[in-house]
Amino acid sequence: MRFLPHLLKRFVRKGSLTVIEPNGQRTVFGTGVDGPAVLMRLHDDKLDRELFFNPELVSAEAYMDGRLTFEDGSSVYDFLYLFSINRTGLASHPVQQALRKGWRTLKRWHQSNPLKRAASNAQSHYDHPPEFYRLWLDSQMIYSCAYFPTPDASLEEAQQAKLRHIAAKLKLEPGMRVAEIGSGWGALAIYLAKLGVHVTAINVATEQLAESKKRAEAAGVLDRITFFERDYRELTGTFDRVVSVGMMEHVGVNHFDEYFNTIKRLLGPGGFAMIHAIGRMSPPGTTAPFIRKHIFPGGYVPAMSEVFTSLERTGLWAADCEVLRLHYYWTIRHWRLNFEVKRPEVVEMMGERFARMWEFYLVAVELGFLHGSNMVFQLLLANERDDVPVIRDYIVDEERALAVRTDMAIS
Repeated sequence: MRFLPHLLKRFVRKGSLTVIEPNGQRTVFGTGVDGPAVLMRLHDDKLDRELFFNPELVSAEAYMDGRLTFEDGSSVYDFLYLFSINRTGLASHPVQQALRKGWRTLKRWHQSNPLKRAASNAQSHYDHPPEFYRLWLDSQMIYSCAYFPTPDASLEEAQQAKLRHIAAKLKLEPGMRVAEIGSGWGALAIYLAKLGVHVTAINVATEQLAESKKRAEAAGVLDRITFFERDYRELTGTFDRVVSVGMMEHVGVNHFDEYFNTIKRLLGPGGFAMIHAIGRMSPPGTTAPFIRKHIFPGGYVPAMSEVFTSLERTGLWAADCEVLRLHYYWTIRHWRLNFEVKRPEVVEMMGERFARMWEFYLVAVELGFLHGSNMVFQLLLANERDDVPVIRDYIVDEERALAVRTDMAIS
């Protein structure tokens, strides 16, 4: 190896990484203290140079292609755990600093999401067969951060608690009109419809919409939900409430003002919105190259400064902000463990390369919420200052009432 040692000597401070070259030579990096011991084999001489210049993308793609493997009990989880606890060492390397500077320069281009591209980007992730997602999500197929009353709650309990938490914040009354921007597989729309409101649910992912309609019909609430395949910018009308869960991450930093202005336009007199999205507690950054290329093209996790700067420009009141810190770590850990159990079925359905890609993705994001700067925030937004109750005790009161009503009567 000519290039990689220059990076790994500075990178691996905790734990150890043993690299086996194609010729069988072994080199150990790190102290072996305070971290896992990982054994990685390179099957291609070109990886020495490729990993040095773009380790985050190349390590993922080489693992997907079988050019990089782990041995003696080491796993991709161990490797990415080692990466996550040594992250600062990687970021301090001059080559990596130059690479990140280039990414920041291209940030707005990477996150350009005009109408047609936004639909294509979303479909590339969400229009895999529903049967694939059904293997490792909860029974309601909720693909966003759960809300854990306790860390040891089951995924089913935590996702139900999330629906209840959101509904409580919305302070619904029967007959209200609710717009849902980014409706997933329909779990939230179904939950809200059972509370006696009418939901207009939009999505650009064809497979998700088809599955949502089946689920709504099975739940007996299809007459109270209108599903549309359209972009958020194309939605018209006015609503008592607007809710958007796991959607803002797909908007792109160029389009935050469009997103919030759309919400502002959709809210009728006295109405307000609830936004649930992934954020970062660190300054504005970029989307990791593997995630950007293979998982969420056009996606971006915003810094809170970017969110609130856009709100200031659009003139919406931020009436409430709640930060969920470890909740998504616990959620994704459940997903990853479920995925591991079902991995043979994933391979049969989607192929080995896809299974490795998804495995890398789940592990990377799980550890990003454990050791990185990612979290989830929930905002209540309104056109007028007092449209949201000025004392937030109502949320707890509503949540307790819903726990009795939904868990006993309509779940």
